[in-house]
Amino acid sequence: MSALWTSDEVVRALSPLAMTAPFEANGVTFDSRAVAPGDLFFALPGEAADGHAFVGEALKRGAAAAVVSRDVAGVAGNLVRVPDTMKALVDLARAGRRRSSARIASVTGSVGKTSTKDALRALLSAQAPTSASAASFNNHVGVPISLARLPREARYGVFEIGMNHAGEIEPLARQVEAHVGVITTVGPVHVGHLGSEEAVVDEKACLFAGMAPGAVAVLNRDIRHYERLADHARRFGVSRIVRFGRSEVAEARLVSCTLQDSGSDVVALIHGRRIEYRLGAAGEHWVLNSLAALAVVEALGADVDAAAATLGSVGASPGRGARRRLKLGGGTIELLDESYNANPMSVRAMLAVLARTEPVGKGRRLLAMGDMRELGEAADAYHGGLADAVAASGAAKVFLCGPHMAALWRRLAPEQRGVHRPDSQALAGDVAASLREGDVIAVKGSLGSKMKVVVDAIVAASGGEAGRQNVL
Repeated sequence: MSALWTSDEVVRALSPLAMTAPFEANGVTFDSRAVAPGDLFFALPGEAADGHAFVGEALKRGAAAAVVSRDVAGVAGNLVRVPDTMKALVDLARAGRRRSSARIASVTGSVGKTSTKDALRALLSAQAPTSASAASFNNHVGVPISLARLPREARYGVFEIGMNHAGEIEPLARQVEAHVGVITTVGPVHVGHLGSEEAVVDEKACLFAGMAPGAVAVLNRDIRHYERLADHARRFGVSRIVRFGRSEVAEARLVSCTLQDSGSDVVALIHGRRIEYRLGAAGEHWVLNSLAALAVVEALGADVDAAAATLGSVGASPGRGARRRLKLGGGTIELLDESYNANPMSVRAMLAVLARTEPVGKGRRLLAMGDMRELGEAADAYHGGLADAVAASGAAKVFLCGPHMAALWRRLAPEQRGVHRPDSQALAGDVAASLREGDVIAVKGSLGSKMKVVVDAIVAASGGEAGRQNVL
């Protein structure tokens, strides 16, 4: 493959004030710790640190050049001087998008956007060269970095766009200029910042701003906000709307599914054509996300039958539902790792998966959860409102941390109460010490609740991996 960027292309995109020497770059990054030889490093300003402090480290790691906005003392290497490094990154992203002939999809939603993006990457990569956002690179830095990494040879591109405040999605969507935009669902996520669920809908719908001519919107027909989303899509000039869900009017319609703890067997109608497939991830929410993904595949012009066949190998990623079988004593335990994020919708989905997951022998279902963040004044009510779903999950013991989880703690049945601690660090030891052979333990919480600490404690208390299932 050709170089991702030549210095001539960078000069045309950035109009730099100065450049030390010509170069070719094979990657783009802003994290000096992640620099690979041949990367173009952007020294971005940040709240915690200024990227200019790490230019020397980036060059030592083999960066082809560093984009800077000021002198960096004591650094010898190739520098590209610009007035504003963040603007320069956006300029390079726009240049990457302009030169690309790839068919582009953008993805957002209150729940499932990263999983759907990862599924689309797997489905499309099996058919043609595909570029997609890494991890959750979905903000004002992650989106332009992802666009700047779009290879000129790519046939497909998949870009995740996120937000937690009003006004964040539209400028990112206008950078991406997608041919197809999908909103997985909308619910009470970030309402603490936006004020209402309707305001979240309005912000999510800005995904359709600046889309390419003939754009397609893929929308969840089953949610109560469908009409509001569809109206926004039309207002932004989207010419075609494809609906997915259980609704009889959906173009990507779920006919039936058999849910299991290791995946699902699905029967769907995609534009009237019956498709049967195996899905490698557990949960009805994954089934609906798979319908959205197939609708996007069709709208992009890729092979839907081939994509459906690929879904059997698509599973949850670490922190987002990955399942790990770990050794403990003379047996095993199963860990359901959803430690990366949480909101009322995703917690209920996870609890439904836990309810279908059978312990081994005399094992139990266990649950460890941290606070759901950004829920505003209704946070305690949202946490306490999970009591019915927790009871239905069959969890024998529940371990909670964080001030808002106290509202759920008070509503648990006495026999379900494990412990409630102020934070994940205090909770981790209690969870690890409680484990027995045959147990299934589910871990869930918002990123700010740091529930990966609990996951790490469980892994440390085990005897190591006994097998990994359903991991992308």
